[in-house]
Amino acid sequence: MGDDIERLKIHKIEARSTSNHVFLPQADGHPPPSEPVSEAYGGTGEKPEAAIDPRAVEAAIMEALQTIYDPEIPVNICELGLIYGVDVAPDGRAEVRMTLTAPACPVAGAIVEEVAEKTGRVEGVSTSHVELVWDPAWTPDRMSEAAKLELGMI
Repeated sequence: MGDDIERLKIHKIEARSTSNHVFLPQADGHPPPSEPVSEAYGGTGEKPEAAIDPRAVEAAIMEALQTIYDPEIPVNICELGLIYGVDVAPDGRAEVRMTLTAPACPVAGAIVEEVAEKTGRVEGVSTSHVELVWDPAWTPDRMSEAAKLELGMI
């Protein structure tokens, strides 16, 4: 356990904002903080050994995010239109901007943390930073046709 803590200290990523809502992955399985989460971090902090193709890594991230579902809606977060953007730098830093269907979502923290964790596991990603944003506000218009069909909206 001590080595895990030291590894997290060495690879600690400083937040871009002054938010106190930061999650660092816990290698020993401890649960994440119970306070509201507006951003989360994932990845190892180790830069890829070989050059990466940022577009290919972005595509792989989107594929990984399609495995995350809102527990109250049987549609993945990409089809729901919750992912506002994914950017990958040549050194493997990934930035994800996302929203939720409602600000009072009871599983908001868990979803944001899962996005950071799964993004951080994508090959070529050194660190992932997920920011939860509310502007522009999510509307059902952001949903894909497939999601609307699945939910009986068309």
